[in-house]
Amino acid sequence: MEERMIKVGITHGDINGIGYEVILKTFQDLRMTELCVPIIYGSSKVAAYHRKAMNLPPVNINVISQAADAGLSRVNLINCVEDDIKVELTQSTAVAGQAAYKALEAAVADLRKGAIDVLVTAPINKHNIQNETFHFPGHTEYLEQSCGNGKKALMILMSGELRVALVTGHIPVSEIASHITVDSIVPKLQIFNQSLKQDFAIEKPRIAVLALNPHAGDAGLIGKEEEDCIKPAMAEAEKRGVMCFGPFPADGFFGARMYEQFDGVLAMYHDQGLAPFKALAMDDGVNYTAGLPIVRTSPAHGTAYDIAGQDLASENSFRQAVYAALDIYRNRMRYQEATAHPLRKQYFDKGGDNEKLDLTKEEDETI
Repeated sequence: MEERMIKVGITHGDINGIGYEVILKTFQDLRMTELCVPIIYGSSKVAAYHRKAMNLPPVNINVISQAADAGLSRVNLINCVEDDIKVELTQSTAVAGQAAYKALEAAVADLRKGAIDVLVTAPINKHNIQNETFHFPGHTEYLEQSCGNGKKALMILMSGELRVALVTGHIPVSEIASHITVDSIVPKLQIFNQSLKQDFAIEKPRIAVLALNPHAGDAGLIGKEEEDCIKPAMAEAEKRGVMCFGPFPADGFFGARMYEQFDGVLAMYHDQGLAPFKALAMDDGVNYTAGLPIVRTSPAHGTAYDIAGQDLASENSFRQAVYAALDIYRNRMRYQEATAHPLRKQYFDKGGDNEKLDLTKEEDETI
């Protein structure tokens, strides 16, 4: 497979948060442009505002009108918002939400038509971005609808060898139990399993499944979801080729570092998986949207209004999101190349007469 420079589309996120800070800090390192072709969807004036506000070292930005014009060995930017847009650091504003949406919309349009190869999103505010077109709990659900082609998305939080996926995402805690069903768990296990194979190059993934209730339900004493839903779902997934283990009580699983024995961990709900993940890997964690035809990553933190504009934000999580997008894209391309034309299976009856493969037949002479 011929290697080429991968075009990385980057959305600027909420302009009043730390999005531009982590983007600019990441690309101060000139080596980053040797790895990829970054294309920021945002505003050159807003980028300059953030740089000056924090007195950051200058980043040479190449303003372009379309992704096809992106130059090598430089940071490219497509202006998606008005020149007079108002930045109000640390504040959630309707203007910031609109700017975040316009950048996301433009980047996704280019992603869908192949003008960029992967998408890395800076954090948005899930409240102020809402409008007539964007009515989703977050990036994951929006991308599922706009880029999924009918496929379901799976949120994976990743750092090094730790990968945590979720059965339920952005829903109220009071509704979690009603969403834990065989029909909801089995597809998540299948998507997770396939992603570990094609996106992370793991040939035979081992997935740990967390219980919903304390002590894994204590054989039904504390809750019945493990016996009625989770275990049957695991049995069904195993029939479909997924190696899964558990269900494990979440506290003991993370406390004993059992995650080190598995390639992935499937949590039942958002905070069950993300709270321990962020405690272990907040600084370099990455959010990956698996299961879709496109590759999208983001840093595992939010807008961080409380420290916006103070030069306090670490860019490491954003940098890792760029690295992850590049690695996943290459792994996926290699997987598609390796599985595009599988060899016809040959059958040998070891120790028998090999009647299943008769090499004397004319059609088999080339074997």
